Amino acid sequence: MQAINNINLDSLLDTLVSLSAAFILGGLIGFERQYRQRTAGLRTNVLVAVGAAIFVDMANRLGGAEGAVRVVAYVVSGIGFLGAGVIMREEGNVRGLNTAATLWTSAAVGACAGADLLAEAVLGTLFVLAANTLLRPIVNNINRQPLDVVSAEVTNIVYVIARRSQQTAVFALLEAELERSNYPASDVDVHAFGADEIEIEATLATTSVDGDELDALVKRISTSNLVVQAFWSPSTTE
Repeated sequence: MQAINNINLDSLLDTLVSLSAAFILGGLIGFERQYRQRTAGLRTNVLVAVGAAIFVDMANRLGGAEGAVRVVAYVVSGIGFLGAGVIMREEGNVRGLNTAATLWTSAAVGACAGADLLAEAVLGTLFVLAANTLLRPIVNNINRQPLDVVSAEVTNIVYVIARRSQQTAVFALLEAELERSNYPASDVDVHAFGADEIEIEATLATTSVDGDELDALVKRISTSNLVVQAFWSPSTTE
């Protein structure tokens, strides 16, 4: 019977508004992530935002502002475990940091909605979307600029294995694909690879690359009849 006694229509309406705001705003953040086919997409961000809103709203009802502040602290630390799950290390590259940060901010938006800070939740959503969209071309432009130092921490190399008789044509193909992807090579080396094949190593001038773009680049090169195999790999140098 205690559950029935706890029903309060005004409180339920307030909860409905909070959860609806968390659902919609988390959905906006998640839609951008889903559109870019990231690990944590629409449903994940909505669930994170709504979950945070539920916890904070419940704390508001049971313990007041002081209890809500305590729950927010637990949400902030607890979401870190979820974020860590989407961070991956693949072929020397760390991926998923931005996705983890987006989940963290989705929780913050949901916590604001749960605390009835709807205007703050909307502002938070706008800033998260701005960080994930408006800053993207700026980051890409900066990452593609070669460093002004002789040696760099990470060197990205595109490897192409081809028949020795096709060396000139493969050189032209590789140069065209690198230019098309806006990844100029700072150095190109050729090594013998067996009796009849060669290995071309194209060291990229940029030290920070988009793994998905390089994956697409080597895939295009691999489809050529001139190429036996193509792949890329980051290399750490002193």
